[in-house]
Amino acid sequence: MQADSSRDNPRSENENGASVEPCNVRLDIFEGPLDLLLYLIRKEEIDIYDIPIARITEQYLHYLGMMRMLNLTFAGEFVAMAATLIFIKSRMLLPPEERTEEEEEPIEDPRAELVMQLVEYKQFKEVAEDLEGMESKQQVTFQRHDPSVPLLEMVERPLSDVSTFDLLSAFSVALERAAKKEAIHEVPEEEVTVAERIQMILNRLRKEKEILFHSLFPEEASPVMIVVTFLALLELIRTKRAAAVQRRPFAEIRILAT
Repeated sequence: MQADSSRDNPRSENENGASVEPCNVRLDIFEGPLDLLLYLIRKEEIDIYDIPIARITEQYLHYLGMMRMLNLTFAGEFVAMAATLIFIKSRMLLPPEERTEEEEEPIEDPRAELVMQLVEYKQFKEVAEDLEGMESKQQVTFQRHDPSVPLLEMVERPLSDVSTFDLLSAFSVALERAAKKEAIHEVPEEEVTVAERIQMILNRLRKEKEILFHSLFPEEASPVMIVVTFLALLELIRTKRAAAVQRRPFAEIRILAT
């Protein structure tokens, strides 16, 4: 991931009148649109061979909307996939064509080509992950024990890197919670910058072994604070000053110093 923040632009005000430092973020997403679809299929526990296209399209567009809201640049393939999903959805809403008995043929499922792409891509990723796992095991096979590292720490369950979509999912939950609270309570004006939130996260990482993602977004945080904090976190991950990890898929996201 890459986030490129600019501090030379003049500050602007959000819809609540709060002053926010503009931050143009560039996010190089190594995962593509197929990765996002596979992520949604796993997250929603959907049968890959029987995708509820309306539901998955809604979810996909929601993630695309978050990426645009955060001013994240992404490949055009994401937009092309959105158009494909909408096209498939529209085809599935059309009534079946009337056919005579002589012309009766199996009607091709509009999702068939997409499902084939997803299955092939999923298989490719699984092979790549298996090879990566074999390489990691090989690296530690002949590794000599470092006396300075406690054995208990060495056998601790390994952490896996968090994907961009995991971060966006957790961000969405925090933002929706804040939006509901803001609709009830009047939020005072506040001035917050990405640089200040970066420093706040770094200060916490110096004091704590790890930070739980949700603790960066307390219930009293405003939508402005949540957005700016999330952008600050992306910048720290991009510059390798922090890492986001999970103990298992869809588990609590943890932020570690690197």
